[in-house]
Amino acid sequence: MNMEFTKPANQYNPLVLAYIGDSLYDIYVRTRLIKQNEDMSAHKLHVEAIKYVKAHGQSVAMAEIEDKLTDEELAAYKRGRNTKSFTVPKNAEVGEYRRATGFEALLGWLYVRNETDRLDKIMEMAYKTIERGE
Repeated sequence: MNMEFTKPANQYNPLVLAYIGDSLYDIYVRTRLIKQNEDMSAHKLHVEAIKYVKAHGQSVAMAEIEDKLTDEELAAYKRGRNTKSFTVPKNAEVGEYRRATGFEALLGWLYVRNETDRLDKIMEMAYKTIERGE
């Protein structure tokens, strides 16, 4: 499903990469939850998905996988984490929100680079970390 992009990943604004990454991770989480809970109602699936896609969960996951990133991936994460955002959700601390933005920017960066195997691996690591409640 990857689309062709006109610029290298590093030339996109980190918040644009985070925008892409947020959507990718949301689809990943929802698909995985449906596969694991085929008879669960849409409302319950949504409630379950929240713990995976909210800033706190992504921040916890990023802390767990940060040392497993390549230097380039770490740089992409840090670009997203360090980018000033104009808003912070009321249910997240600034540090958590920035780490979550970095996580999403990393996912978007991998997607733009068409590194789908690595993208899948990082999303799986994040999902499993949150699932375990670490």
